Amino acid sequence: MKDRELYEAALLYHREGMPGKIEVNLTKPCGTPKDLSLAYSPGVAAPSLEISKNGERVYEYTGKGNLVAVISNGTAVLGLGNIGAKASKPVMEGKCMLFKQMAGINAFDIEVDTEDVDEFVETVKMIAPTFGGINLEDIKAPECFEIERRLREELDIPVMHDDQHGTAIISSAALINSCILTGKKIEDVRIVVSGAGAAAIATARMFVHVGARRENIILCDSRGVVNRHRQGLTAEKAEFASDTDKSTLAEAIEGADVFLGVSKPGLLSQEMIRSMAAQPLVMALANPLPEITRDEALAAREDVIFASGRSDWPNQVNNLLGFPYVFKGALRVRAREINEEMKLAAAHALAELARKTIPGDLCKVLGNCGLSFGRDYLIPSPFDPRLRECVTDAVADAAVRSGVAQL
Repeated sequence: MKDRELYEAALLYHREGMPGKIEVNLTKPCGTPKDLSLAYSPGVAAPSLEISKNGERVYEYTGKGNLVAVISNGTAVLGLGNIGAKASKPVMEGKCMLFKQMAGINAFDIEVDTEDVDEFVETVKMIAPTFGGINLEDIKAPECFEIERRLREELDIPVMHDDQHGTAIISSAALINSCILTGKKIEDVRIVVSGAGAAAIATARMFVHVGARRENIILCDSRGVVNRHRQGLTAEKAEFASDTDKSTLAEAIEGADVFLGVSKPGLLSQEMIRSMAAQPLVMALANPLPEITRDEALAAREDVIFASGRSDWPNQVNNLLGFPYVFKGALRVRAREINEEMKLAAAHALAELARKTIPGDLCKVLGNCGLSFGRDYLIPSPFDPRLRECVTDAVADAAVRSGVAQL
Protein backbone atom coordinates (compact mmCIF):
# COMPACT_ATOMS: atom_id res chain seq x y z
CA MET A 1 0.00 0.00 0.00
CA LYS A 2 1.68 3.19 -1.21
CA ASP A 3 -0.45 5.77 0.63
CA ARG A 4 1.13 5.93 4.10
CA GLU A 5 -1.73 7.98 5.56
CA LEU A 6 -4.26 5.38 4.39
CA TYR A 7 -2.01 2.59 5.67
CA GLU A 8 -1.91 4.05 9.18
CA ALA A 9 -5.63 4.85 9.13
CA ALA A 10 -6.41 1.25 8.18
CA LEU A 11 -4.24 -0.08 11.02
CA LEU A 12 -6.06 2.17 13.49
CA TYR A 13 -9.46 1.13 12.08
CA HIS A 14 -8.69 -2.54 12.69
CA ARG A 15 -6.96 -2.07 16.05
CA GLU A 16 -9.01 0.48 18.00
CA GLY A 17 -11.76 -0.57 20.40
CA MET A 18 -12.35 -4.27 19.93
CA PRO A 19 -9.73 -5.56 17.43
CA GLY A 20 -11.06 -6.90 14.13
CA LYS A 21 -14.34 -6.23 12.33
CA ILE A 22 -16.86 -8.87 13.45
CA GLU A 23 -18.33 -10.31 16.64
CA VAL A 24 -21.06 -12.76 17.71
CA ASN A 25 -24.42 -11.40 18.89
CA LEU A 26 -27.23 -13.27 20.65
CA THR A 27 -30.61 -13.84 18.98
CA LYS A 28 -32.44 -15.11 22.08
CA PRO A 29 -32.68 -13.77 25.66
CA CYS A 30 -30.26 -15.26 28.17
CA GLY A 31 -30.60 -13.10 31.26
CA THR A 32 -32.68 -15.21 33.64
CA PRO A 33 -32.53 -18.74 35.06
CA LYS A 34 -35.49 -19.69 32.88
CA ASP A 35 -33.74 -18.37 29.76
CA LEU A 36 -30.66 -20.39 30.64
CA SER A 37 -32.70 -23.56 31.16
CA LEU A 38 -34.11 -23.16 27.64
CA ALA A 39 -30.91 -22.03 25.93
CA TYR A 40 -28.67 -24.66 27.49
CA SER A 41 -29.16 -27.45 29.99
CA PRO A 42 -31.66 -29.06 30.19
CA GLY A 43 -33.79 -27.42 27.48
CA VAL A 44 -31.27 -27.59 24.67
CA ALA A 45 -31.69 -31.37 24.64
CA ALA A 46 -35.09 -30.96 23.00
CA PRO A 47 -33.90 -29.49 19.66
CA SER A 48 -30.89 -31.82 19.68
CA LEU A 49 -33.19 -34.82 19.96
CA GLU A 50 -35.44 -33.52 17.20
CA ILE A 51 -32.46 -33.01 14.90
CA SER A 52 -31.18 -36.51 15.69
CA LYS A 53 -34.53 -37.86 14.44
CA ASN A 54 -34.52 -35.72 11.29
CA GLY A 55 -31.34 -33.95 10.21
CA GLU A 56 -33.26 -31.35 8.19
CA ARG A 57 -34.62 -29.90 11.42
CA VAL A 58 -31.20 -28.36 12.03
CA TYR A 59 -32.44 -25.54 9.80
CA GLU A 60 -35.47 -25.06 12.05
CA TYR A 61 -33.72 -25.02 15.42
CA THR A 62 -30.27 -23.52 14.70
CA GLY A 63 -28.70 -20.68 12.72
CA LYS A 64 -27.23 -23.00 10.06
CA GLY A 65 -29.59 -21.76 7.34
CA ASN A 66 -28.26 -18.21 7.50
CA LEU A 67 -24.61 -18.94 8.21
CA VAL A 68 -21.81 -18.97 5.64
CA ALA A 69 -18.17 -19.97 6.14
CA VAL A 70 -15.60 -17.75 4.45
CA ILE A 71 -12.66 -20.12 4.05
CA SER A 72 -9.15 -19.44 2.74
CA ASN A 73 -5.58 -20.67 3.00
CA GLY A 74 -4.22 -17.25 2.05
CA THR A 75 -2.39 -18.44 -1.06
CA ALA A 76 -3.78 -15.84 -3.49
CA VAL A 77 -4.92 -12.78 -1.57
CA LEU A 78 -5.87 -9.96 -3.93
CA GLY A 79 -2.92 -7.66 -4.51
CA LEU A 80 -0.82 -9.44 -1.89
CA GLY A 81 -0.28 -12.96 -3.24
CA ASN A 82 0.61 -15.94 -1.03
CA ILE A 83 0.73 -14.31 2.41
CA GLY A 84 -0.43 -17.34 4.38
CA ALA A 85 -3.49 -18.28 6.38
CA LYS A 86 -2.92 -16.05 9.40
CA ALA A 87 -2.23 -12.89 7.35
CA SER A 88 -5.38 -13.50 5.29
CA LYS A 89 -7.64 -13.23 8.35
CA PRO A 90 -8.30 -9.45 8.09
CA VAL A 91 -9.46 -9.99 4.50
CA MET A 92 -11.73 -12.88 5.45
CA GLU A 93 -13.17 -10.90 8.39
CA GLY A 94 -13.90 -8.13 5.90
CA LYS A 95 -15.75 -10.57 3.68
CA CYS A 96 -17.85 -11.68 6.66
CA MET A 97 -18.59 -8.05 7.43
CA LEU A 98 -19.87 -7.50 3.89
CA PHE A 99 -22.09 -10.59 4.01
CA LYS A 100 -23.79 -9.16 7.08
CA GLN A 101 -23.94 -5.55 5.94
CA MET A 102 -25.20 -6.14 2.42
CA ALA A 103 -27.39 -9.23 2.76
CA GLY A 104 -28.01 -9.85 6.46
CA ILE A 105 -26.12 -13.16 6.30
CA ASN A 106 -24.07 -14.30 9.30
CA ALA A 107 -20.56 -15.44 8.40
CA PHE A 108 -17.55 -16.92 10.17
CA ASP A 109 -14.05 -16.62 8.74
CA ILE A 110 -11.94 -19.78 8.80
CA GLU A 111 -8.28 -19.76 7.83
CA VAL A 112 -6.90 -23.21 7.00
CA ASP A 113 -3.12 -23.47 7.33
CA THR A 114 -2.33 -25.86 4.49
CA GLU A 115 -1.55 -25.75 0.77
CA ASP A 116 -2.29 -29.46 0.39
CA VAL A 117 -5.50 -29.97 -1.60
CA ASP A 118 -6.52 -33.17 0.20
CA GLU A 119 -5.99 -31.65 3.66
CA PHE A 120 -7.91 -28.53 2.72
CA VAL A 121 -10.85 -30.45 1.25
CA GLU A 122 -11.06 -32.84 4.21
CA THR A 123 -10.96 -29.95 6.69
CA VAL A 124 -13.83 -28.16 4.97
CA LYS A 125 -15.87 -31.36 4.69
CA MET A 126 -15.49 -32.05 8.42
CA ILE A 127 -16.72 -28.61 9.49
CA ALA A 128 -19.43 -28.28 6.81
CA PRO A 129 -22.31 -29.43 9.08
CA THR A 130 -22.02 -26.11 10.91
CA PHE A 131 -22.82 -24.02 7.84
CA GLY A 132 -25.54 -23.37 5.30
CA GLY A 133 -22.98 -22.44 2.62
CA ILE A 134 -19.25 -22.29 1.91
CA ASN A 135 -17.58 -19.23 0.34
CA LEU A 136 -14.06 -20.19 -0.77
CA GLU A 137 -11.74 -17.21 -1.00
CA ASP A 138 -8.23 -16.29 -2.15
CA ILE A 139 -6.99 -19.78 -3.03
CA LYS A 140 -4.42 -19.98 -5.80
CA ALA A 141 -4.87 -21.70 -9.15
CA PRO A 142 -4.85 -24.43 -10.28
CA GLU A 143 -5.56 -25.94 -6.85
CA CYS A 144 -8.70 -23.81 -6.44
CA PHE A 145 -10.37 -25.58 -9.38
CA GLU A 146 -9.96 -29.04 -7.84
CA ILE A 147 -10.88 -27.85 -4.35
CA GLU A 148 -14.13 -26.30 -5.51
CA ARG A 149 -15.01 -29.22 -7.79
CA ARG A 150 -14.52 -31.80 -5.05
CA LEU A 151 -16.41 -29.85 -2.41
CA ARG A 152 -19.32 -29.22 -4.77
CA GLU A 153 -19.50 -32.94 -5.50
CA GLU A 154 -19.17 -34.11 -1.92
CA LEU A 155 -21.24 -31.57 0.04
CA ASP A 156 -25.00 -30.98 -0.04
CA ILE A 157 -24.75 -27.25 0.65
CA PRO A 158 -23.87 -24.43 -1.79
CA VAL A 159 -20.13 -23.95 -2.38
CA MET A 160 -18.64 -21.10 -4.46
CA HIS A 161 -15.11 -19.84 -4.98
CA ASP A 162 -15.89 -16.16 -5.23
CA ASP A 163 -12.59 -15.15 -6.85
CA GLN A 164 -13.68 -17.21 -9.84
CA HIS A 165 -17.40 -16.78 -10.08
CA GLY A 166 -17.92 -13.36 -8.54
CA THR A 167 -15.67 -11.78 -11.16
CA ALA A 168 -17.33 -13.89 -13.85
CA ILE A 169 -20.85 -12.80 -12.88
CA ILE A 170 -20.10 -9.08 -12.76
CA SER A 171 -17.95 -9.10 -15.92
CA SER A 172 -20.66 -10.99 -17.78
CA ALA A 173 -23.24 -8.38 -16.78
CA ALA A 174 -20.93 -5.70 -18.19
CA LEU A 175 -20.47 -7.71 -21.40
CA ILE A 176 -24.23 -8.15 -21.83
CA ASN A 177 -24.88 -4.44 -21.39
CA SER A 178 -21.99 -3.30 -23.57
CA CYS A 179 -23.42 -5.37 -26.41
CA ILE A 180 -26.88 -3.85 -25.87
CA LEU A 181 -25.32 -0.38 -25.80
CA THR A 182 -23.28 -0.85 -28.98
CA GLY A 183 -25.71 -3.04 -30.91
CA LYS A 184 -23.19 -5.87 -31.15
CA LYS A 185 -24.24 -9.51 -30.89
CA ILE A 186 -22.55 -11.47 -28.12
CA GLU A 187 -22.07 -14.46 -30.40
CA ASP A 188 -20.10 -12.30 -32.82
CA VAL A 189 -17.80 -10.37 -30.47
CA ARG A 190 -14.12 -11.26 -30.35
CA ILE A 191 -12.74 -11.43 -26.82
CA VAL A 192 -9.16 -11.37 -25.55
CA VAL A 193 -8.49 -12.44 -21.97
CA SER A 194 -5.21 -11.39 -20.37
CA GLY A 195 -4.47 -13.74 -17.48
CA ALA A 196 -5.10 -17.45 -17.06
CA GLY A 197 -5.77 -17.81 -13.35
CA ALA A 198 -8.97 -18.67 -11.50
CA ALA A 199 -10.90 -15.49 -12.34
CA ALA A 200 -9.82 -15.49 -15.99
CA ILE A 201 -10.84 -19.09 -16.67
CA ALA A 202 -14.15 -18.81 -14.81
CA THR A 203 -15.04 -15.58 -16.61
CA ALA A 204 -14.16 -17.00 -20.02
CA ARG A 205 -16.41 -19.97 -19.27
CA MET A 206 -19.25 -17.70 -18.25
CA PHE A 207 -18.85 -15.56 -21.34
CA VAL A 208 -19.58 -18.74 -23.28
CA HIS A 209 -22.66 -19.38 -21.12
CA VAL A 210 -24.04 -15.90 -21.85
CA GLY A 211 -23.64 -16.44 -25.60
CA ALA A 212 -20.04 -15.82 -26.67
CA ARG A 213 -18.51 -18.44 -28.92
CA ARG A 214 -15.51 -20.29 -27.53
CA GLU A 215 -13.66 -19.95 -30.84
CA ASN A 216 -13.96 -16.15 -30.50
CA ILE A 217 -12.07 -16.11 -27.18
CA ILE A 218 -8.27 -15.87 -27.07
CA LEU A 219 -6.62 -16.53 -23.73
CA CYS A 220 -3.19 -15.02 -22.96
CA ASP A 221 -0.88 -15.83 -20.07
CA SER A 222 2.58 -14.58 -19.11
CA ARG A 223 4.07 -16.43 -22.10
CA GLY A 224 1.63 -14.98 -24.64
CA VAL A 225 -1.29 -16.52 -26.50
CA VAL A 226 -2.44 -19.89 -25.22
CA ASN A 227 -2.69 -21.81 -28.47
CA ARG A 228 -2.77 -25.46 -29.49
CA HIS A 229 0.93 -25.39 -30.36
CA ARG A 230 1.85 -24.92 -26.68
CA GLN A 231 3.00 -27.92 -24.65
CA GLY A 232 2.33 -28.67 -20.99
CA LEU A 233 -0.91 -26.73 -20.65
CA THR A 234 -3.07 -27.23 -17.57
CA ALA A 235 -6.51 -28.70 -18.24
CA GLU A 236 -8.05 -25.26 -17.71
CA LYS A 237 -5.74 -23.54 -20.17
CA ALA A 238 -6.16 -26.35 -22.70
CA GLU A 239 -9.93 -25.73 -22.55
CA PHE A 240 -9.35 -22.30 -24.12
CA ALA A 241 -6.32 -23.04 -26.28
CA SER A 242 -6.88 -21.26 -29.60
CA ASP A 243 -6.32 -22.64 -33.07
CA THR A 244 -4.23 -19.63 -34.09
CA ASP A 245 -0.67 -18.73 -35.02
CA LYS A 246 -0.88 -15.48 -33.03
CA SER A 247 1.59 -15.48 -30.18
CA THR A 248 1.47 -12.09 -28.43
CA LEU A 249 -1.18 -10.02 -26.70
CA ALA A 250 -0.65 -7.24 -29.25
CA GLU A 251 -1.34 -9.64 -32.11
CA ALA A 252 -4.36 -11.18 -30.38
CA ILE A 253 -6.05 -7.89 -29.54
CA GLU A 254 -6.02 -6.47 -33.07
CA GLY A 255 -9.66 -6.20 -34.18
CA ALA A 256 -11.00 -7.51 -30.84
CA ASP A 257 -14.26 -6.17 -29.40
CA VAL A 258 -13.53 -6.97 -25.76
CA PHE A 259 -10.45 -6.97 -23.55
CA LEU A 260 -10.67 -8.63 -20.15
CA GLY A 261 -7.60 -8.07 -17.99
CA VAL A 262 -7.11 -10.11 -14.83
CA SER A 263 -3.34 -10.03 -14.94
CA LYS A 264 -0.97 -7.20 -13.93
CA PRO A 265 -0.48 -3.44 -14.36
CA GLY A 266 0.67 -1.84 -17.58
CA LEU A 267 0.17 -4.77 -19.95
CA LEU A 268 -2.24 -2.95 -22.25
CA SER A 269 -0.88 -0.07 -24.34
CA GLN A 270 -2.72 2.76 -26.05
CA GLU A 271 -1.54 1.39 -29.37
CA MET A 272 -3.21 -1.94 -28.60
CA ILE A 273 -6.48 -0.17 -27.78
CA ARG A 274 -6.32 1.77 -31.05
CA SER A 275 -6.02 -1.56 -32.89
CA MET A 276 -9.28 -2.89 -31.43
CA ALA A 277 -12.67 -2.88 -33.15
CA ALA A 278 -15.09 0.06 -32.91
CA GLN A 279 -16.57 0.81 -29.48
CA PRO A 280 -14.41 -1.71 -27.63
CA LEU A 281 -15.16 -2.84 -24.10
CA VAL A 282 -11.97 -2.68 -22.01
CA MET A 283 -12.23 -4.32 -18.59
CA ALA A 284 -8.86 -3.71 -16.92
CA LEU A 285 -9.37 -5.48 -13.61
CA ALA A 286 -5.86 -5.81 -12.18
CA ASN A 287 -6.07 -4.20 -8.75
CA PRO A 288 -5.17 -1.69 -7.43
CA LEU A 289 -3.23 -0.77 -10.60
CA PRO A 290 -4.98 -1.89 -13.81
CA GLU A 291 -3.55 -3.08 -17.11
CA ILE A 292 -4.16 0.47 -18.38
CA THR A 293 -5.65 3.48 -16.61
CA ARG A 294 -8.99 4.97 -17.56
CA ASP A 295 -7.37 8.26 -18.63
CA GLU A 296 -4.87 6.45 -20.83
CA ALA A 297 -7.58 4.33 -22.44
CA LEU A 298 -9.86 7.28 -23.21
CA ALA A 299 -6.93 9.29 -24.51
CA ALA A 300 -6.18 6.49 -26.97
CA ARG A 301 -9.69 6.67 -28.43
CA GLU A 302 -12.96 8.29 -27.42
CA ASP A 303 -15.26 5.36 -28.14
CA VAL A 304 -13.79 3.07 -25.45
CA ILE A 305 -16.17 1.65 -22.85
CA PHE A 306 -13.99 1.25 -19.78
CA ALA A 307 -14.41 -0.80 -16.61
CA SER A 308 -12.00 -1.60 -13.81
CA GLY A 309 -11.80 -2.89 -10.27
CA ARG A 310 -11.40 0.59 -8.81
CA SER A 311 -14.09 2.39 -6.83
CA ASP A 312 -12.93 5.86 -7.94
CA TRP A 313 -13.78 5.23 -11.62
CA PRO A 314 -17.15 4.41 -13.25
CA ASN A 315 -18.07 0.79 -13.99
CA GLN A 316 -16.40 -0.87 -11.03
CA VAL A 317 -16.39 -4.65 -11.47
CA ASN A 318 -16.83 -5.36 -7.78
CA ASN A 319 -17.65 -8.83 -6.45
CA LEU A 320 -19.74 -7.10 -3.80
CA LEU A 321 -22.42 -6.86 -6.49
CA GLY A 322 -22.68 -10.63 -6.54
CA PHE A 323 -21.64 -12.88 -3.67
CA PRO A 324 -23.95 -11.57 -0.89
CA TYR A 325 -27.04 -12.01 -3.04
CA VAL A 326 -26.00 -15.24 -4.77
CA PHE A 327 -25.63 -16.86 -1.35
CA LYS A 328 -28.77 -15.20 0.00
CA GLY A 329 -30.77 -16.58 -2.92
CA ALA A 330 -29.25 -20.02 -2.45
CA LEU A 331 -29.89 -20.03 1.30
CA ARG A 332 -33.46 -18.77 0.88
CA VAL A 333 -34.49 -21.92 -0.99
CA ARG A 334 -31.93 -24.17 0.71
CA ALA A 335 -30.18 -24.97 -2.57
CA ARG A 336 -27.87 -27.96 -2.63
CA GLU A 337 -25.39 -26.11 -4.85
CA ILE A 338 -24.75 -22.90 -6.75
CA ASN A 339 -25.02 -23.94 -10.39
CA GLU A 340 -24.54 -22.25 -13.75
CA GLU A 341 -28.22 -21.35 -14.00
CA MET A 342 -28.05 -19.43 -10.71
CA LYS A 343 -24.88 -17.57 -11.70
CA LEU A 344 -26.36 -16.69 -15.09
CA ALA A 345 -29.51 -15.43 -13.38
CA ALA A 346 -27.37 -13.16 -11.20
CA ALA A 347 -25.52 -11.76 -14.23
CA HIS A 348 -28.73 -11.02 -16.14
CA ALA A 349 -30.37 -9.50 -13.05
CA LEU A 350 -27.40 -7.15 -12.59
CA ALA A 351 -27.44 -6.17 -16.26
CA GLU A 352 -31.19 -5.54 -16.16
CA LEU A 353 -30.96 -3.43 -12.98
CA ALA A 354 -28.36 -1.15 -14.61
CA ARG A 355 -30.77 -0.52 -17.48
CA LYS A 356 -33.59 0.52 -15.14
CA THR A 357 -34.27 4.14 -14.22
CA ILE A 358 -32.83 5.09 -10.84
CA PRO A 359 -35.61 6.42 -8.57
CA GLY A 360 -35.07 9.92 -7.29
CA ASP A 361 -34.88 8.83 -3.66
CA LEU A 362 -31.80 6.72 -4.46
CA CYS A 363 -29.80 9.62 -5.90
CA LYS A 364 -28.39 10.70 -2.54
CA VAL A 365 -27.68 7.10 -1.54
CA LEU A 366 -25.66 6.49 -4.70
CA GLY A 367 -24.05 9.92 -4.64
CA ASN A 368 -24.82 10.77 -8.27
CA CYS A 369 -28.17 11.96 -9.57
CA GLY A 370 -26.92 11.90 -13.16
CA LEU A 371 -26.53 8.13 -13.35
CA SER A 372 -28.30 6.40 -16.23
CA PHE A 373 -27.54 3.43 -18.44
CA GLY A 374 -24.64 4.21 -20.73
CA ARG A 375 -20.88 4.06 -21.20
CA ASP A 376 -20.21 5.17 -17.63
CA TYR A 377 -22.96 3.11 -16.06
CA LEU A 378 -22.89 -0.46 -17.42
CA ILE A 379 -23.35 -2.17 -14.05
CA PRO A 380 -25.10 -1.05 -10.85
CA SER A 381 -23.48 0.64 -7.90
CA PRO A 382 -22.57 -1.78 -5.06
CA PHE A 383 -24.60 0.51 -2.78
CA ASP A 384 -27.84 0.22 -4.74
CA PRO A 385 -30.30 -1.23 -2.17
CA ARG A 386 -32.33 -2.81 -4.98
CA LEU A 387 -29.59 -5.43 -5.41
CA ARG A 388 -30.74 -7.38 -2.36
CA GLU A 389 -34.17 -7.99 -3.82
CA CYS A 390 -33.57 -8.29 -7.55
CA VAL A 391 -30.43 -10.46 -7.55
CA THR A 392 -31.53 -12.59 -4.60
CA ASP A 393 -34.92 -13.29 -6.19
CA ALA A 394 -33.35 -14.13 -9.56
CA VAL A 395 -30.90 -16.59 -7.99
CA ALA A 396 -33.58 -18.23 -5.82
CA ASP A 397 -35.92 -18.61 -8.80
CA ALA A 398 -33.13 -20.13 -10.88
CA ALA A 399 -32.36 -22.63 -8.11
CA VAL A 400 -36.01 -23.72 -8.09
CA ARG A 401 -36.23 -23.95 -11.88
CA SER A 402 -33.01 -25.95 -12.14
CA GLY A 403 -34.09 -28.46 -9.49
CA VAL A 404 -31.45 -27.83 -6.81
CA ALA A 405 -33.76 -26.06 -4.32
CA GLN A 406 -35.09 -27.98 -1.33
CA LEU A 407 -37.71 -25.37 -0.42
